[in-house]
Amino acid sequence: MDFNLILTSFSQVFAPSTLLYTLIGAAGGILIGSIPGLTATMGIALLVPFTYGLDFIPGVAMLLGIFCGGMYGGSIAAILIHTPGTPAAAATVLDGYPMGQKGEPGRALTVSLFSSFCGGIIGALVMTFLSPTISKAALKFGPAEFFALAVFGLSVIVSISGKSIVKGLISACFGLLIGTVGMDKTCAYLRFFKLRGLYDGIPFIPALIGLFAVSEVIANFEHMLKSAPAKKVDDGAMIANPVLRYLRSVIANVCPKKDDLRRIFKHIIKGGLIGTFIGSIPGAGGDIAAFVSYSEAKRSSKRPEEFGKGSPEGIAAAECANNGCSGGAMIPMLALGVPGDSNTAVLMGAFIMHGFQPGPMMYVEHLDIVYSVFGALLTANLAFLIVGMFGVKLFAKVISVQRYFLIPCILILSLVGAYSINQSMFDVYFAIVMGVIGYLLQKYGFSLSPILLALILGPLCESNIRRYMQIVDGRFSLIFTRPICLIFFGLALISLITAVLNHRKIERREAEQRAKEAEQEEKIQE
Repeated sequence: MDFNLILTSFSQVFAPSTLLYTLIGAAGGILIGSIPGLTATMGIALLVPFTYGLDFIPGVAMLLGIFCGGMYGGSIAAILIHTPGTPAAAATVLDGYPMGQKGEPGRALTVSLFSSFCGGIIGALVMTFLSPTISKAALKFGPAEFFALAVFGLSVIVSISGKSIVKGLISACFGLLIGTVGMDKTCAYLRFFKLRGLYDGIPFIPALIGLFAVSEVIANFEHMLKSAPAKKVDDGAMIANPVLRYLRSVIANVCPKKDDLRRIFKHIIKGGLIGTFIGSIPGAGGDIAAFVSYSEAKRSSKRPEEFGKGSPEGIAAAECANNGCSGGAMIPMLALGVPGDSNTAVLMGAFIMHGFQPGPMMYVEHLDIVYSVFGALLTANLAFLIVGMFGVKLFAKVISVQRYFLIPCILILSLVGAYSINQSMFDVYFAIVMGVIGYLLQKYGFSLSPILLALILGPLCESNIRRYMQIVDGRFSLIFTRPICLIFFGLALISLITAVLNHRKIERREAEQRAKEAEQEEKIQE
């Protein structure tokens, strides 16, 4: 590796004009990512034509700013309004929203910002130094390996099932069932409902918006009718006029408190590496990486009973992994010419538009450009950190808005987001239907996250196992001769066993806590 060339290439990225474009991209990405239904992919696609008049490095730096900013921005909506701004932030809802409801939205956003930045930096560094090696490993993934990865992802369902594993599994089965709706990808047979809007399957973003945003609106509306008191939020977040005091508070937004930092540190390292690895597999994305990292964090945590109730470890694991995917997804695009996800597919179009064909020859003919892209990704993560640290306290104030103002705004914003995907009213109606279903499921103790994970992984699992069975002429047993498949199956088994053991540990601790409280009440009465 030519370190002199790396330094020369990085110097282009740190030019004032390039840094300005990166900051603009990061701010736009955070804004787009925080609005349910508007994804980073959409933001990149909209701005690709505008980069045509720019030099290659500033143009790509702005697009990478949108990419990284959008990945972090999704956590803002997840924490504040119980709606993942992007699919990759779905796991952040599990602990981010409960922490916000406990009156600590600023703390949740700070942990999310710091973890997102660390995950992005880990992904960018791994991409810089190990991209050719990792890309070779990614080439070994075929239908069998993708099926095994999906099975491993589905094993996470037990960890995110909430208080009842049985209800969590029922939710997952419901998600798998509705995931089969639409045109069969193998034989083009239309399954179940013959509605035009469902020909391509369940519209994922409207389903996500309905399950989390619309259901939450319905639940809050019910609380308003019952005159439930609004929860108080710590307003100490907004520091008044003195400039030095304000700047001190801005800097404090970047780094979590010592206790939180001590708890999340190991999960940040693991989450960043998990996200980078899964992101480097073409077709896998930040949503899968976030759930896998969350499950691993819960498995290895000393306080698994706090997960789902506002644990900083859960937020850190999810956010670090989905932002680590940004670097991971760039690896197959640059090294192989194969986009790792939808974001890098659009970025690849920008490369081609500027006259550069991603692939192995990029490392031979345009190595300086490759290193400049590495540097641009690092600065993109730094840019969203800067924008985010000035916005954390402002974002946190959203939750303190009166319900009768906030709820209609959330509903309108969510439905507009559902409509914006395909400009279809069918998606709006579908989001409302899923919202009613989500509200009823939550009311009776069913977790919504297993439905979402099943919707993500179900089609991936089905399509790849059918492809594999066609390749091997129906001999399923051959899958156990593939080393990568055996690794994923082993990890799935370990995940299931540890999740069940963790669940029993949590039940035991809760029973002990109830017994202590009962004893204290008896002593008080005596």
